[in-house]
Amino acid sequence: MAINSKLSPYQAKRDFSRTAEPGGENAVAPSEVRRYIIQKHAGTRLHYDFCLELDRVLKSWAVTKGPSIDPHDKRLSVEVEDHPLDYGDSEGTIPKGQYGGGSVQLWDRGYWLPEERDSAAALSKGELKFVVEGERLHGGWVLVRIRNRRMVEKKNNWLLIKHRDKIAREDDGGALLAADRSVASGRKMADIAAGKGRSPKPFILATRHKTSPDAIWNSDRGSAAELRAAVVTSANSSPKTIRSKAVLGNAPSRRPNPSGRRPVPKRLNRRN
Repeated sequence: MAINSKLSPYQAKRDFSRTAEPGGENAVAPSEVRRYIIQKHAGTRLHYDFCLELDRVLKSWAVTKGPSIDPHDKRLSVEVEDHPLDYGDSEGTIPKGQYGGGSVQLWDRGYWLPEERDSAAALSKGELKFVVEGERLHGGWVLVRIRNRRMVEKKNNWLLIKHRDKIAREDDGGALLAADRSVASGRKMADIAAGKGRSPKPFILATRHKTSPDAIWNSDRGSAAELRAAVVTSANSSPKTIRSKAVLGNAPSRRPNPSGRRPVPKRLNRRN
């Protein structure tokens, strides 16, 4: 397994002689624009693992109550260890009593762009503004670090907040989080826990490697305008660019699409 110092905390928490969780050794498909994934994770407490592709890893936060499209809702997001990119295609069950024990569902995935050119610097300063185009989330968001806790907490706490745009709703009645179907396999959480249904379709992995549906893991400068301007349909490998009529401010609602096809913004190759 290739050594990546950014993944040391992740790897230290797992025994790869016992776990089927990826360690970062699997080939990843290239992408001109960064990807993101959200996993619905029925651990000790239900939460949502929000992961942004940046600097060859998935920067990760545990969003305790899940994302909200209401700008008034400031959702606590606990920064956790960086995850390998190939973790972004993971769906299965971690046995109770193990680190992160519980069922994991690929709840959302798509592409993101920072509002500032240097997204790593923005994170370091404690405020990352960005836009996403995914299966369930769209539009502008911001991650803000709770600065006055940084010196006393073992982990950095952040707030995930929806920007005020055409996608925002002051109260959706919980409809967003009520969605219980994987965007990668079409399975509900109960199906994943039972090891039933289809395997998840890959989104980040370079090959069509399939994870067994009964997989069990044992483990100790981009701008909003650019992302709105054009989206393309990503097929199995090399995507062909096409212009879409849908834009973030006017995006139609979508059902989860386990086919592996994803909208990809065009002309975005400035990676930090």
